[in-house]
Amino acid sequence: MFVITADQVASRRDTDRTGDLVEELTATYGDDLALPADQTAGDEIQLVTASAEATIGIVLDTTRTGWWSVGVGVGGIRMPLPDAARKATGAAFVAAREAVGAAKRADGRFALRAGSPELTTASADVEALIRLLVLLRDRRSEHGWEVVELMRAGHQQKEAAALLDVSAAAVSARLKAARWRAEEEARPALVRLLERLHADSERTARE
Repeated sequence: MFVITADQVASRRDTDRTGDLVEELTATYGDDLALPADQTAGDEIQLVTASAEATIGIVLDTTRTGWWSVGVGVGGIRMPLPDAARKATGAAFVAAREAVGAAKRADGRFALRAGSPELTTASADVEALIRLLVLLRDRRSEHGWEVVELMRAGHQQKEAAALLDVSAAAVSARLKAARWRAEEEARPALVRLLERLHADSERTARE
């Protein structure tokens, strides 16, 4: 399982954003969650999923704003599952707690940990690559995000140009500056690496 813990940055000096984030992530990833998105503390939320693809999506969506430190824990969870994430236990939760603590001091405010010490190097490799994508997206301009969001919604470049009232060449230039193709190629590769880490985590737990 994957446990994602997000802790709001500078929450004492900012408005409480947990409710909005829970609502947004539930709307997008609710079908992939093993337990409902849960507010585990005043400024912290926790999500549990078996989907590597959903995990990557949640990490990227949550780190985009800069308002959250995000940690991912990979490992086992004690069964049967309770009715709320805050009641669940297991290696993945311990790893997620360690990861979100590390994320507060890390570039991109992201970290990943595996529940098994044997997977420390493998988890560090995956963490580094996900962080690179987080940092690449941090450099994206508002105009870049506009056209990327249209492309992710399924529009063609000509359609995006019409919707934004710009030329097709301008859309192409914005996509290039936004490193859209690099992200689209990186996402499935990162999903595969995260799936492999999860499989190795399950294997080591059985040994």
